[in-house]
Parts: sequence; structure tokens; C-alpha cells
Amino acid sequence: MEITTSYLAQKIDGKLFGPDKRINGIFNFLGDARHGDAVVRHWINEKGIEIAVEKGVSCIVTQNPHENAVETAEKLDLPLIVTERIELANAFAIEWAVKRFADDALRIVVTGTNGKSTTTHMIHKILEDAGYNTYTNTDPQSEFNTLIDPIVGKQIAEFPGKIEAMVVEVSEVQGWLDNLMKDHAQIMTSAVDPEVVVLTNVSLDHIGLVNSIEEAFHEISGAVKALASNSNTHEKTFAILNKEDPLIKKMANMIGPKTNLIFYGNCDSEKGPKCKEKDENDKGCSEVEICAKGITHNGDVVVPLEKLPFKSKHFLQNTMASVGAALAVKIPSELIEESVSSYKPLKRRFSVLHENPTIIDDFAHNPDGIIATIKSAAESLTTNGHLYIVSAIRGSRGESINSANAQAIAEGLNGLKGLKNSLIVTSSLDVVDMNNTVKPHEKRVFLENLEKRGLKYEFHEKLQTAVEAVLKSAKPQDTILLIGAQGMDPVSDLLDELIHEDV
Repeated sequence: MEITTSYLAQKIDGKLFGPDKRINGIFNFLGDARHGDAVVRHWINEKGIEIAVEKGVSCIVTQNPHENAVETAEKLDLPLIVTERIELANAFAIEWAVKRFADDALRIVVTGTNGKSTTTHMIHKILEDAGYNTYTNTDPQSEFNTLIDPIVGKQIAEFPGKIEAMVVEVSEVQGWLDNLMKDHAQIMTSAVDPEVVVLTNVSLDHIGLVNSIEEAFHEISGAVKALASNSNTHEKTFAILNKEDPLIKKMANMIGPKTNLIFYGNCDSEKGPKCKEKDENDKGCSEVEICAKGITHNGDVVVPLEKLPFKSKHFLQNTMASVGAALAVKIPSELIEESVSSYKPLKRRFSVLHENPTIIDDFAHNPDGIIATIKSAAESLTTNGHLYIVSAIRGSRGESINSANAQAIAEGLNGLKGLKNSLIVTSSLDVVDMNNTVKPHEKRVFLENLEKRGLKYEFHEKLQTAVEAVLKSAKPQDTILLIGAQGMDPVSDLLDELIHEDV
């Protein structure tokens, strides 16, 4: 699939400065670029242009040319494309890479507010265990699911061996600073052109980019819209929908005529919908459910309850979604059972780091995730156990999300029905970089919201002192829950050091 700079500019609504040249390489970062590559950068200055010329790249694509970047590019005869939406360039990079390197691969997209990474990771394991050479962009830090740089297109192009299957995690909402990249999930899902789309749930996380549940619904539902609009490239497609989430349930009305539905959820859920409510001869709808005997598909057991490695609600939701996706691409039930039963979770996904006391680490970083994680941690308490929560404030993310997270902690603790608990809050000043530093107003709004709800807490500026405090207080029968995003990321290594010192 040969392309030129003028063609690329036209496809991404960009303006080309400089000559029309053939692009001979892949889409890449400036630091890794080789001769012939097209470099995509959110911004670039004249120094970056000079580096690109030295590397012999085919062109630069940017949204923000700084200083004399345009004049320097023209002077040095380097094609420079300026677009108002850099995400269009990255979507084009993904589409180009898929068509060139994975055109006949099984392709699955996972999106939603919570559970994307675990679901993607589990589907990837099932496909690998089934013998497919499988690409995924999911990693423990969720660094590659944003798709706001050319990482996925680059990874596909450089993937070792032939890609036989791919499962791509798509961020449900994305933006730069306070600017929403509108329809991100739809644009990126369309670029991947999957046979299967998995939807986890709809809740608020990226407050400031989207400010209502309706806006979040619009962004996330874009993945289903993309599946419908791209359906002419596939004989059959599948939408895997969480029937317990009322907004995900609504997306069933957006699917195209060639898309089959697989609903997943609790078999006792009254939140429906039920496939049996449809025409009994309709083969385009089925259900993956969790019942007393395990995870079932239309009543037949796929993974027996005793074979499930974890049984928390959010893990079961992710597992049902993964089972639905695997069944959609015709993975045998016996292999699904074997793969799920041996699954090891991603780092910081309800990971048990220590026993006696039980220490659980989770990436819970938005209200729904926080409430679910507190509930699951409480269920792990032994008789007479005490639940300690250490929560990291989200740095440089604004007041709205920190206010909502504090309220979620209060709601989660209020639902514990008399269980003994203590809360420790930290700004993680000793471990975060400048992009994740807690601002004074973020700290203030977080703590004020706790106080408004009558919660007592202990505050520590440093993560290390917060962890030292909870280790000093906790008894062997207690549970310590560590929650938060970047501010809690280093906690595993920190714990290793502190526990080793105690030993």
C-alpha cells in the first residue's frame, strides 16, 4: 500500500508544506525514526525538523508547528503536514499497518471505562493459548491504549512473525490537556476494522474532557457505530455487551444487520435484555452468564466455578466478556476453560502482593472502579479483620475527578456495614514526576470531600511514609487495599524494600 505525502495530507485533513514525496517506511516516533519513515508528533520545532532531515525521514505530521518549523521544513525540502486533529494521523497509521501487516488476522477491539486492560489481556492469553501469533497493545501501565501517538501502527509494523490475531484496547475517551479528541473510540475502532467489539461499561473517568454520563456514552458507543459502518468488510461481526450496564444495553439498538449480539452478566440479573425475549429462531443473539455452576454460554458450562482463579465481581465481568469474544471467533470451549483457569492478572489489577496481612494492589482510579474494588477487598476480610485503605490522590488531573474519587471512597466505606476500617491518603510526593504531581487545590478538594462525608483519615505527603504507617498498624488477619493511578504505581517495589527490611 504505497502512499505519498499529498495523499496522506488529504486523508487526515491536513495541509502539506513542501514537496510531494513517496513514503517508503513506517509511521514512527522521531527518536526511533529510520530513513523513509513518516514521523507523527503532536508538536515540533525547527530543531526537530533538523533532526528529521538528518535521519532522512519521508515527512513530518504535526498538529502544532512551533517557532520556525514550517519555514525550516520548506527550506530543507522536508514535507511537513499540519493537521488540526493529530489523532487522524495516528488512525491512518493504524489502518495502513493493519492492511499491510494484518489484513487477514482475527481482529478484536475492547473499550469502556473500566476493565479494558484485564479483558484485553485475558483475550490475548486465550488466543495465544489457541495457537495464534497475537498482537496486543495492552501493558501493565496502560500506556499504549491511548492511540494518540503512532505506537500501535509502529508495533504492528515491527511485530515479529505474521500477525494471525490482534486484540486492541481503545481508550474510551481521549484528549490533550482540556481538549477532547471527539469520537476517539469510533475513529480508532474504525481504523482497526475488527470483527468483534467488546464493551465493558459506561461511567465517568476523564472529567474535564467529558462532563456528563451522556457525553461518556456518546464517546464509548462510537465503537459500536464503527462496527456497524465497517460491517461491509466482514461477513459477520459480533458486539459483546455487558447486559448489567443500562447504557451498554442501549448500544444493542445501534448494531447493524450483520452483527450478532453476545450479552454477558449475572444469570439472575433483571437488568436484561434476554435473548429468549427475541424470536426463538434468531441465531444472532446468545448469552454468557455467571451462575452457581460457573460461566455458561446459553446454559452450557464453559468455565466451571471451581476453575475460576478469582471470583470478585469485576474479575467475573472481565472474564465473561473475554469468554464471549473467544466464542465469537470460534475458540473451543475446552481451550477457553484451560486458558482462563491458568490466567495470571496484569500488574495492579487486584494483585495480592502479600499475605498475613493480605495486601491488595489495584489501579482503581475512577469512581466506579474504586467502589467495586473496596467491596471486593472487604469480601476478602477474615473474621475480626480490619480493612486499611491507602489511596493516592490523582495528580495534575483536576478537581472534578478528585472530588468524585473522594466521594466514591466514602460511598464504598459506607457500604461496609460496620466492618472495621481506616483510611490513609497520600500525595505520593516522593515518587511522582512533574506530570503527576498533586496540586494544592487537588489535595484540598479531595480532603474536603472526605471531611464533608464525615470520614476520618490520616494524610501523608509521601507514599513511603503512608505505607510505613499502615504496615506498622496492620495485624496478620487484616487486609490492606492500595488504590490509585500513577501515584500508587511504585508501591510494589516500595513494599518489597520495607517488608525485606522488617524481615
